[in-house]
Amino acid sequence: MDYFRIGLILRPHGVHGEVKLLPLTDDPSRFKKLKDAYIEVSEGSYKPIKVVSAKAAAENSAIAKIDGVDTVEIAESLRNKYICVDRAHAVKLPEGTYFVRDIIGCRVVSSDGNELGVVEDVYETNANDVYVVRGRGRLSVPALKKLLDNVDIENKLIVFNAEVLSEVGLFED
Repeated sequence: MDYFRIGLILRPHGVHGEVKLLPLTDDPSRFKKLKDAYIEVSEGSYKPIKVVSAKAAAENSAIAKIDGVDTVEIAESLRNKYICVDRAHAVKLPEGTYFVRDIIGCRVVSSDGNELGVVEDVYETNANDVYVVRGRGRLSVPALKKLLDNVDIENKLIVFNAEVLSEVGLFED
């Protein structure tokens, strides 16, 4: 199963087992609707949980009450663990937007047929995400709509518009 990290448990909150979360999502209000989730116990190991309640809090954080977590000590044992959802419970993205994890690993070609490499990282910035492509060298490009001729997540293929690429691509050896 495919899991998405949506929050990092920072510390206990209060004396009744609530936890303070750092949202790892674009929309911290999504925690209000969260019911079924998972705790990432260790890399690749997940434990299902029920979220009793959750709310957005100040300073880009959220507070959650997890079923069965009723003491500060139990909440403390969850410190630095991730709250995750499976793909079926991930937020539905607007058309033309993608999860970063789906972009990483995509093969990249230009519209004129040049093989550019594979997306090895995505830097999230305030303006546009930046795709880092590793091929014969390293290529960094802003994820602009005019650059992306085709994004085929199912086949792990991205086609960059060659003309736009020559204007915005940063090629490094």
